[in-house]
Amino acid sequence: MNVKITRNAAKVLLKELQQEENQGLKVRVKVDFTHGNHVHYALGLDEQTENDVVVQTDKGIEVLLEKDDPMLDGVKIDYLYLPHEGFVITNPSKGNHGDH
Repeated sequence: MNVKITRNAAKVLLKELQQEENQGLKVRVKVDFTHGNHVHYALGLDEQTENDVVVQTDKGIEVLLEKDDPMLDGVKIDYLYLPHEGFVITNPSKGNHGDH
């Protein structure tokens, strides 16, 4: 499994992970819902379960992914400031380039 985190996203995620109330948690990406060939992703902080694989990223952030979900392999986590500030999760390796 592979996860890419951009510099902007890593900066925001590391700040969240360093907060006292988030100690021991990891970043989780999951499939929120699927329709047709399009997938919507969700992002949060969570504890590891037995159904997870932990992916170490080049930004030093561990990401939890469900083992058996092929749509999670290759996700990209970005953080945009314009036109609306927030996280954007896509999976270019699966042809998913963002919400429509």
